[in-house]
Amino acid sequence: MTSDNKPRQSDYVTDYQAGQDNAQVRIGPFSVDIHQSVFSLTACLVVLLVAFCLIFSETASDIFGTLRPWLTTQFDWVFAISMNVFAVFCLYLIVSPYSKIKLGGVNAKPAYSRISWFSMLFAAGMGIGLVFYGVLEPMQHTLFPPLGQEATINADGTLIPSFDRNAAVQSGMAATLFHWGIHPWAAYAVVSLGLGIFCYNKGMPMTIRSAFYPILGEKVWGWPGHCIDTFAALATLAGLATSLGYGATQAAAGINYIFGIEADNTLMVMIILVVTGIAMFSVYRGLDGGVKRLSELNMLLALVLFLFIVFVGATTDILMTFLLGLKGYFIELPALSNWVGREDTGYFHGWTTLYWAWWIAWSPFVGMFIARISVGRTIREFIICMLLVPTLVSTAWMAGFGGNAISQMVGGYMEVQQTLLNWTPELSLFVMLQELPFATISSALGIVLVLVFFITSSDSGSLVVDTICAGGVETTPVMQRMFWCLFEGLIAIALLLGGGLGSLQALAIATGFPFAILCVLMCYSVLRGLQDEKRMIG
Repeated sequence: MTSDNKPRQSDYVTDYQAGQDNAQVRIGPFSVDIHQSVFSLTACLVVLLVAFCLIFSETASDIFGTLRPWLTTQFDWVFAISMNVFAVFCLYLIVSPYSKIKLGGVNAKPAYSRISWFSMLFAAGMGIGLVFYGVLEPMQHTLFPPLGQEATINADGTLIPSFDRNAAVQSGMAATLFHWGIHPWAAYAVVSLGLGIFCYNKGMPMTIRSAFYPILGEKVWGWPGHCIDTFAALATLAGLATSLGYGATQAAAGINYIFGIEADNTLMVMIILVVTGIAMFSVYRGLDGGVKRLSELNMLLALVLFLFIVFVGATTDILMTFLLGLKGYFIELPALSNWVGREDTGYFHGWTTLYWAWWIAWSPFVGMFIARISVGRTIREFIICMLLVPTLVSTAWMAGFGGNAISQMVGGYMEVQQTLLNWTPELSLFVMLQELPFATISSALGIVLVLVFFITSSDSGSLVVDTICAGGVETTPVMQRMFWCLFEGLIAIALLLGGGLGSLQALAIATGFPFAILCVLMCYSVLRGLQDEKRMIG
């Protein structure tokens, strides 16, 4: 909407109410406000998926186990090209004639301070993943860097790079930051801009299909639009379920490491159920009362843990890792972005393609959520904050956690190295903290941080899925929003029991693949919308 709350549709005069297919339905004492086609299709597919994974868990495990490597090897080029397009497109918009256009119209004002805004977008964007892989991924790529470089294993089982340590850290951090820097946030920015422009500047409903009006015209309110919104809802649920699976696995591993409680499926299911219940309460409180406050708490806890590691750990090594990481990232970015003739298939397929699918699957969720909280920001401010600030924060985080672990490893602390050799990423954070003072307190803080990231992802994600399945209605009955929050938890439980993290990752890739193509098309829609907006405001 424009700042005077009146839709300004310009060349996008639509009759979208005719295609909304919304209905208010009363079920017992509760009422719901849903888009009948999108809600029914999404809900049926989700129920069938949960039932299939719970009833035929072994078959589900086999299917998902085959699906993931097939998609990552056969369609790696689709994900690579798509992510490169998003990054180049966003960098162009920063210096383009459209950079001063505001989301929401010329007189729109930001609803949140920069600190609150950044806390919410960062907590929604990639919280659990940073905590899960913050220690292990820099170690992995430092010892086994991509692009044809090698490492050696000594006779005593220790891993030592076969070249200069600084060069190894620079290359390893570059390989790590490639997955956490400009590219993923560019994917989020494209979806955010598509929704922000067409919903808040053009007066269309807050749903993914609105961003495709320049391509589909009035057909966007029919079945082509229904399919787009259903894909978006499923991709969001899949991306969220993957993150919830990571969070449950890491929280269970931390509880086992500190308290000795077995980290089995029962414990992980209990964690998901408890956290889902808290997330439902946060959803009940709403965006300002629940999501905003939890996001700010998230950032505070993350900052406390980060500063503890920086000042108590190997401070000099952490600072050097940060500087080498930034240098290596911008030097090796072109080579890492290339998808032709790659010989480092373990890195390219096992890490990059999986990450790209995960971020794309998250993009409708993060994009819609960020669009809702970014009204009043100019295109230039929005993209710079979206791309550069998270890249710097991710660099600092990976340097703090990963740099300290690398320092411990080189110093002979074998336990942290074993989390890499035995591939237990969920344990790496707690093993690294064990070597520092106040290990029990910091490990407990790490568990709380994982759980709060878990909650913020779940509650903000449920708001987004609910909005999509309500045809863009942003104020729906609270029980309706809590319904989707509950189902996010059930999907995570079902997929964990039906094949573990591999199944969660496979579903994220499967839903991210078609949405990658949609997001590339969305770049064209965004450009058309910005051209029209600039023509209108002069």
